[in-house]
Amino acid sequence: MDKTLRGAAEMSAAMTILGTIGFFVVLSGQAAIDVVFWRCAFGALALLLICALQGMLHRRITFRQIAIAALGGVAIVVNWAMLFSAYGNVSIGVATAVYNTQPFILVGFGVLFLGERLSAARLSWLSVAFLGVVLIVQAKPVGAATDGTNYTVGIALALGAAFFWAVAALLAKKLKNMPPQLIALVQVCVGIVMLAPFASWTSLPDDGVAWGALITLGAVHTGLMYILMYGAVQKLPTYLQGAFSFVYPVVAILVDYIAFGQALHLSQLLGAATIILSAAGLTLGWTVFAGKTASKSTL
Repeated sequence: MDKTLRGAAEMSAAMTILGTIGFFVVLSGQAAIDVVFWRCAFGALALLLICALQGMLHRRITFRQIAIAALGGVAIVVNWAMLFSAYGNVSIGVATAVYNTQPFILVGFGVLFLGERLSAARLSWLSVAFLGVVLIVQAKPVGAATDGTNYTVGIALALGAAFFWAVAALLAKKLKNMPPQLIALVQVCVGIVMLAPFASWTSLPDDGVAWGALITLGAVHTGLMYILMYGAVQKLPTYLQGAFSFVYPVVAILVDYIAFGQALHLSQLLGAATIILSAAGLTLGWTVFAGKTASKSTL
């Protein structure tokens, strides 16, 4: 399979899995810090098994690679904690839509730090996608904490989470010779060390549903999803990573509606359609305005 097509398939699958994460966070019934800690703990077990089965534990990696992966781990842990905290202030759909500003931050990082350039056509598609995100954010779901300090805090937390996700993704691009399984394993181990002192050891989950949700977050949403995502990050240019990332909020909004009955307003539907259209435009190289073509020499 072509490298780009394989990366596209991996990123699509990763973003679809990621779109269901809010459901399992809420299902666990745990505080954000505890959810992140157990996600790291169960994720580490899953990734350790995967790496062992694939013979990755004997692979030689440099101190520089470990250091970069560890820095990415700090960013990822902060990202998770902020996003999961945002769910308690705004709905999953709204938090996810705001969080999906991450591709724009990542593209900005690519321009600032990697010397990447954007053609006018592709920049236009990113702008169209941003309009879709705005439409979704403005359509506050029924029953959400949509006013006062809580809503503002929720939006700020989601934006902060987006920033730290982009930091982690940028660092991952510097690890092209390090298997994504090992990158993710280092990162969740960093998370365990970071959060162990803050975990609620005296109030552990007391039912199978909560533990099942936490195990799923570790094994599927961390082990499987991060292998797929980092594999895609290493194969795709920045603008395509941004394009496929828009699958995530669409899935999250649908899950929010199906699982929790959060009503979808017309502007949310329009926003989702706009996001999908822009992602397709970026991926397939469509132009926003007829008569103009994107330069093949730019990203």
